[in-house]
Amino acid sequence: MATPAIDPATPNRRGMLAAAAGVLLLAACGRTGAEEGPTSDATRTGGQELVLGVSLELTGAGAALGVLQERALRISLESLNADGVPIGNLRRTVRLEVRDNASDPDLAARNATELIQRDGAHALLGGTLTETSAAIVGVAQQLRTPYVSLAYGDGIVLPLAQRTYVYKLTPDASDVARRLARLIASQGRKRVAVLAADGLHGNSGVRAMSAALRAVELPPGEVVRLPRAGESFLRAAQRVVAAEPDAVVVWGTAPDTGGAVLALRQAGHRGPLYLDAGGVAEDTLADDNSAALEGAYAVHPICLGGSTLTNTTTAALARRDFVYRYIQRHGSFSGFAPYASDALQLIANAARSAASVDRGRLRAYLQNQVTEGIAGAYAFAPIRHGGMDRNSLGIYRVDHGGWVRVS
Repeated sequence: MATPAIDPATPNRRGMLAAAAGVLLLAACGRTGAEEGPTSDATRTGGQELVLGVSLELTGAGAALGVLQERALRISLESLNADGVPIGNLRRTVRLEVRDNASDPDLAARNATELIQRDGAHALLGGTLTETSAAIVGVAQQLRTPYVSLAYGDGIVLPLAQRTYVYKLTPDASDVARRLARLIASQGRKRVAVLAADGLHGNSGVRAMSAALRAVELPPGEVVRLPRAGESFLRAAQRVVAAEPDAVVVWGTAPDTGGAVLALRQAGHRGPLYLDAGGVAEDTLADDNSAALEGAYAVHPICLGGSTLTNTTTAALARRDFVYRYIQRHGSFSGFAPYASDALQLIANAARSAASVDRGRLRAYLQNQVTEGIAGAYAFAPIRHGGMDRNSLGIYRVDHGGWVRVS
């Protein structure tokens, strides 16, 4: 399989990450004090705490992703609060105010408003579905509160002029699509169909795959949209199979991805399948899905492959420790991207650097963070609020019911 070409701008970003990642990770976990900051911070809402408002899909269509993120969040919170976060002249603990948005955008917006106005949240995180995240974006902007989204969909942080308080941890659709298109081309596939989720995430995928396929001189093929959650996917799958593709890209989020793959197999597709990062969750390879997905490829952050015993970088050790504690508590670790853990650490790093929990200062320090987390590496900048670095992505294949890294 051909190795994907590296973007000319990549070395600079990788250099930034290499220089800064270890420093920021160590600083976030260090025991040393910080220089004295504004004493008025201690009298703000939350007292001597850094208060984070969390809105997650703990029930409803997005629960396959939301529940995993809450698990990750709780594990990392324990580690962070073991020493506290040095912020100004105080060592603060982090308090989470968690709300179930039930996968409902309207409820997610109400959650966000209450978390800020009633609970005094200094920053928001959450939203694993694009629609719930989009609803939180409006509240965060209006109330000028930093918000770190865990959802897929480039529109969450664009246009930037209207998303000044908003950050996204998931990979950009263009980066995922580029890797998928190069893989498909290297395998000699000629007719590519895209089966995409309904909504903002699917829209990003359709646009990105169309551009990426043209870049490798493959014509964009049939595009079929999945019906909304709760409806049968079989008719959409039959439309894809009728186009006689020799490769199908399924662009969606769990649990819809597993259902879409099953429908494609039922409709008669026997060729290869390719998934975007949003389709990878514990649910994806559960039960009947495992056999249907055998041999399928996915582009996903590096955490899907775990940490090797010989990798002793600070980030790898943190990742290994996270996986160990996750398995202790929940029995297994499927390699989903624990964005919530990274969101928690990024906000804590911003508060430490700002020596304050002031929302405006948190926003300012968030947009200049370059660090490596558990899911992957991030490089925020004033002109880039989507932080997952493209070099944090790998290509994986389902082999005997598990994910194996191939590139």
